[in-house]
Amino acid sequence: MASDDPRTLVIGTAPIRAERVALAASDASFHVKLNHDALTLLGRSREILEEAASSGQRVYGLNTLLGSGRDTVVEDKSILSYQVQVVRYHNSGVGPYLDRTAARAVILARLVGFSRGGSGVRPDTARFYAELLNRGVHPAIPAEGSVGSSDLTQLAAVAAVALGEGEAFDADGTLVPGAKALADAGLQPLTLAAGEALSLVSANSYSVGVGALILLRLRHVAELADVALSLSLEAIARYDGGGNLSPFSPAIQAAKAVDGQRDSAAAVRRLLGGGWLEDVRPGVSVQDALSFRAAPQTHGAFRSLVSDLGKALEVELNGRGDNPLVDVGSGLVVSGGNFQPTQLALSFEVLRLALAHVGISSERRIAKLYPPQRAIRAKHLAAATDESGLAHEELPGLLWYSAAGLLAELKFLAAPATLGAPTLSADVEDHSTLAPLALQQLEKSLEAAEKLLAIEALTASYLLLEAGAAQPLGKGTGAVVGRLADVLADRPSAPDLVERARSGLREAVQQLIESEGGE
Repeated sequence: MASDDPRTLVIGTAPIRAERVALAASDASFHVKLNHDALTLLGRSREILEEAASSGQRVYGLNTLLGSGRDTVVEDKSILSYQVQVVRYHNSGVGPYLDRTAARAVILARLVGFSRGGSGVRPDTARFYAELLNRGVHPAIPAEGSVGSSDLTQLAAVAAVALGEGEAFDADGTLVPGAKALADAGLQPLTLAAGEALSLVSANSYSVGVGALILLRLRHVAELADVALSLSLEAIARYDGGGNLSPFSPAIQAAKAVDGQRDSAAAVRRLLGGGWLEDVRPGVSVQDALSFRAAPQTHGAFRSLVSDLGKALEVELNGRGDNPLVDVGSGLVVSGGNFQPTQLALSFEVLRLALAHVGISSERRIAKLYPPQRAIRAKHLAAATDESGLAHEELPGLLWYSAAGLLAELKFLAAPATLGAPTLSADVEDHSTLAPLALQQLEKSLEAAEKLLAIEALTASYLLLEAGAAQPLGKGTGAVVGRLADVLADRPSAPDLVERARSGLREAVQQLIESEGGE
């Protein structure tokens, strides 16, 4: 739920979209608040937990130890001290710290989780987490340490700062004690009530929050893949008699209902609209290679899996993954396994495989654009009388090799990540999803895929610029070529060229999405 102010996220009891979480996390000026419905549900959830505690019922993590100590009772006099111990014990992550956007995403995902009513935290505790976001507190959250059965170590790093412990980054990016970060934000450390420590740390908020950020990037890559393909179709038409658009026709798309395929083909038709490829050419090849002809099927499958990830994220985001679960409907506190995000972990897994397939098609198209580049170099060499007369080409000659290396990385990263967790806690925790590892590998795959597609777009654009303006480009492809022409003309180094192309393509893709009325 959102307010009229586009920079305010109002969290109620209604479902929240993953995109909204990503946007709020990405913009530090976003204001987050809980509405009356959420606060009422939180209050009722807390009452049920306290009633269970006062009844003498054994409740996991409230008045018992955790993991293999699940049947060991914590004495009443030690329960509040136990809350602090739980946070300190779990604050054991290692590795690089999350950046500000990712840290905000983690906190926001946990706050949304509180609002679902399954955690039993007090309304004031949930409000405190909202203020961490609103006042710019950036806990130092190590990226590594979760095995995907709740992101315990990442969330414990947030909870430690909330308690005035742990570490955080100040506005200048300097690591400071958590107590100082709170004081600078005008906040007093939080004192936890019974059972709250486990509620703060037992959720998959890293996988969900950062996963929402990755979702937006994946949607961009889905569009970028069709942009690169369209440019390559224009280029292969000019140099090799290819560029047959019949595989992208509505008739072909209507013949097989693959989710995402029609969207991909329609995107290519829009990008090429108004250009010379729309007219059937007598000499055009009957069929292009499969990396062109079957691209809607490959790109469409990828789009479909990106959509599935959005659904999986929203199942976790809007569900009640707490253990123990405070069930407001029945008034009971029950143990369960909703903290196991297997569907989400498998979505992260399969998307790496899908990105590898997208990469295979892209690299094969780049390979088919190599002979025209070689011919251009030969022409330049023949025209040169000495070294000073050799034309300086705008496209580095072996970018294809870099693309091949990126493809090898994509294939390597496509291997399963979720099957490797050992059993933990005296064989009580004997299965884990490793969702965070699968997510981190997906981030690496995204980086490689973006670079690979940028190389394809650069290569095709270079060839189209060399071919001149005898045949008009499509409205969409023409705009992209114009943007990349400026990048190529500056003749930056190869690494800078690809990075500048990635930046320009992000902007171009966003403009295309907005022009089509998308989000």
